[in-house]
Amino acid sequence: MEPDLRSIPASKLDKFIENHLPDTSFCADLREVIDALCALLKDRSFRGPVRRMRASKGVKGKCTALKGRSDADLVVFLNNLTYFEDQLNQQGVLIKEIKKQLCEIQHERRFGVKFEVHSLRNPNSRALSFKLSAPDLLKEVKFDVLPAYDLLDHLNILKKPNQQFYANLISGRTPPGMEGKLLTCFMGLRKYFLNCRPTKLKRLIRLVTHWYQLCKEKLGDPLPPQYALELLTVYAWEYGSRVTKFNTAQGFRTVLELVTKYKQLRIYWTVYYDFRHQEVSEYLHQQLKKDRPVILDPADPTRNIAGLNPKDWRRLAGEAAAWLQYPCFKYRDGSSVCSWEVPTEVAVPTKYLFCRIFWLLFWSLFHFIFGKTSSG
Repeated sequence: MEPDLRSIPASKLDKFIENHLPDTSFCADLREVIDALCALLKDRSFRGPVRRMRASKGVKGKCTALKGRSDADLVVFLNNLTYFEDQLNQQGVLIKEIKKQLCEIQHERRFGVKFEVHSLRNPNSRALSFKLSAPDLLKEVKFDVLPAYDLLDHLNILKKPNQQFYANLISGRTPPGMEGKLLTCFMGLRKYFLNCRPTKLKRLIRLVTHWYQLCKEKLGDPLPPQYALELLTVYAWEYGSRVTKFNTAQGFRTVLELVTKYKQLRIYWTVYYDFRHQEVSEYLHQQLKKDRPVILDPADPTRNIAGLNPKDWRRLAGEAAAWLQYPCFKYRDGSSVCSWEVPTEVAVPTKYLFCRIFWLLFWSLFHFIFGKTSSG
């Protein structure tokens, strides 16, 4: 039986993560089945409204777990979609095609776990799901299947994208009202943003995610998105530690303290987009002026991961404040764990700062050259 996280001494948190997070008995079977499904989908062609297309790859996205039952996303990237609009306009047709292929696979292949494709609720449904389960282990994972434009086929994941790409996303090439609704396209960038982190930081993310699920069991919905907590953990480590070997209890406490300060949060990254392109810069300034909390998606600046309802944060913040008094934040001698010193907001560069620096350098050089000429 899993021990109560609240009663684990601070010095034993690493052992708790190692022994109880995640449950590896089911994960290996899941990974094998998902890899097989993705490979099989790649070998099949899909009938689109205009042309046939193939799956370039499948990526398992977010996964949340509650007492043996988990929910996850499986994003199927299609190589003949040419831009974001294709994904939105063809969603219904693509869902039907993917369901047809999954049903064929269900009858053709046997897996180590039970595989069930769920029926579409109505003929025009834009949602599809299937379930993988191990009845003997009392565990199951429900996957939502999401077709997506293969953004990474057009971008190098190891390099910062051309900022014109984000300018196009922000401006007229993104349909009105679709800002933040194209998250599946950015799944690869988002996963890489987390997966490239040090091993111990990823373990801390697992611990924070486990804490979030405990809160969800107690409080129910609505709460802030789990991904917001994952990003908050990365942010806490980047600004408070940045070393690969750190005190897990300190990192955990820092994240919970940031949750209690949700009204002050303004967090963003410039890994994939930044302020150098004027159109992108103006948009980022608008986003970062909005009511807090603001946690911009590191891959998609149109999406505030913190959500739009501060009440969700208020409920989670109350629980975080209570947890800060528990034994998991105390050492054996009774002393309290200290948090890292982390600001609640990331500084925003002055608007048009880069232009001003350029003109300052230009005029300095102008006066230097012509000043020397006139004096000579």
